[in-house]
Amino acid sequence: MKNMNFSEAIERSIQIRRLYHNLERQCYKKEWTVEEDVLAFLTDAGLVGRLTMSYQGRWPINGETKSELEHKLGECIWWVIILAERMNIDINEALGKFLSKTEKHLDD
Repeated sequence: MKNMNFSEAIERSIQIRRLYHNLERQCYKKEWTVEEDVLAFLTDAGLVGRLTMSYQGRWPINGETKSELEHKLGECIWWVIILAERMNIDINEALGKFLSKTEKHLDD
């Protein structure tokens, strides 16, 4: 699989979320709220913790830990992109500001 740039990741993430919104309307008659999206993200972030422990040999999990961990890490990045988009935050700009501020802080 080819590497993608961050803008492409954002576009693809938003399109996938639109498809999920369609499923939510079909199954639940309405889309998930931002709060429900945050809870889903936090659940996946917790799973990253358990999978990391398993990957480091510190927690028993049945299955292919590395591939599950890769999937959940990707999903967490996807959720962060979606949460930013739903709250009208430019994630590309937010990341750039964070990196610049952190670099400056560490250089001082």
